[in-house]
Amino acid sequence: MSRRFSKIFLLASLALSLSACTAEPTVQNSQPTQEVSLHDGDSYTLTAQEVVKTIEEKQVKMFAYNGSIPGPTLRIPQGASIALNLINQTPIPTLLHSHGVRMKSEFDGTHLVQDPIQLGESFKYELDFPDAGVYWYHPHLREDYAQEMGLYGLFIVEPSDPDYWNPADREVALVIDDILMTENGIAPFSDIVDHALMGRYGNTFLVNGDTDYSMDAVAGEILRFHLLNASSARPYRLVLPDLPMKLVGSDGGKLEQEQFESELILSPSERATVEVLFSEPGTYALLNETPQSTQVLTSIEVSGENVATSKVEEFSKLRINEGLLAEFKPYRDRLNTAPDKILRLSMDMGHGGMAMMDMGSSEKIEWEDEMGMMNAHMTTDMVTWKLVDEQTGKVNEDIDWSFQRGEIIKIRLINDPSSTHPMQHPIHIHGQRFLVLATNGVATDNLAWKDTALVQTGDTVDLLVEMSNPGQWMLHCHISEHLESGMSLAFSVKE
Repeated sequence: MSRRFSKIFLLASLALSLSACTAEPTVQNSQPTQEVSLHDGDSYTLTAQEVVKTIEEKQVKMFAYNGSIPGPTLRIPQGASIALNLINQTPIPTLLHSHGVRMKSEFDGTHLVQDPIQLGESFKYELDFPDAGVYWYHPHLREDYAQEMGLYGLFIVEPSDPDYWNPADREVALVIDDILMTENGIAPFSDIVDHALMGRYGNTFLVNGDTDYSMDAVAGEILRFHLLNASSARPYRLVLPDLPMKLVGSDGGKLEQEQFESELILSPSERATVEVLFSEPGTYALLNETPQSTQVLTSIEVSGENVATSKVEEFSKLRINEGLLAEFKPYRDRLNTAPDKILRLSMDMGHGGMAMMDMGSSEKIEWEDEMGMMNAHMTTDMVTWKLVDEQTGKVNEDIDWSFQRGEIIKIRLINDPSSTHPMQHPIHIHGQRFLVLATNGVATDNLAWKDTALVQTGDTVDLLVEMSNPGQWMLHCHISEHLESGMSLAFSVKE
């Protein structure tokens, strides 16, 4: 639906070449990301602005919140309400979406509820944070450009229950991103969205804004990592060789039961919270390890002596969260009931696109852009990604769902393997939270509240959505270029 705003960006077409420009003296260098603690009733100002950043020894212009990429990490107590005053000092219109946050509808930062914030204008977002966990903020106009150019940051909502998480020595946020570079700088953008087929996969990896992010630890430390995939299109398979990762949290807080994982798959906009015990000194690396390639995302240098066996034994215990088991028990009764809504994920190609098109692979996940220049030249004029309401035949913005507050709605997502180019889709729902109840008819054995679900090629995924938050909301694919090419619908929740 955001395609209707493409004309806005015709006026900003010159701004789209910023990534290839040499830095100007009037544009400040990017700064390290700051962590800011806010309290109930506080106000804070975010300024979206141009900065100069060095990537692969190239100085490029990007966008940043308060001068840093990522923007400030905002720590907020669970249950608090704050005001974020956004000032736009970029040459493009913008909106601020607080992803996963169950705020009032008028502050969701989409075109459904708000006019674009122009250069020199500001807007005050009044946000409520009822849920513990990790959330994030980013633009919701031309995400493919504005977010890719650096506009994103984290909210860490600190639980009101002091025992919500296990004891840990430190918390570390890792925001993982990729960016597409050429020999001249960041690959240029256009006023018509390109890479519309698969999305813009980058060839350069950033962790907390750096290409060579590293950190130190001391043997015996338990670190709690909050992980976010901020990429436009790329999914990650995260591996930490020789160290077990204790998975304790997902998008919207903790899981029913902690579990050790040897790998984590994170699609765009998903989060995970893991705990790691560094029991022995050495050099470790967080990897993106896929069937096609392996990249070192973060290196960790651990110094000191081996830790006592007792600490290792304590870390090996996996907590069962009885409160969540009880909360989710009635929802499991919906496993074998019929869905209330069915969406098929598919696509259409214009004649120009069909002339270039090759079906490509039908892997469950496309880890890399293997269609090269074809994908780069596929624009939103050629490709329409679709959410098809199977019960009415309506597509994308023509879908007109309406629910009552308090309803629990089962939505079935069918990723059509026979579409012109089948691939995975991270589906995000605004303003509500949901459970991934089942995949291909198999019940999820460890539930957690989520706001984004990865629907792999050919899969059928059942979501159970708690319609608790009244207002106008969106459901869309979080591959930025798929959103821009139409893969979005609006729904309302009435009091």
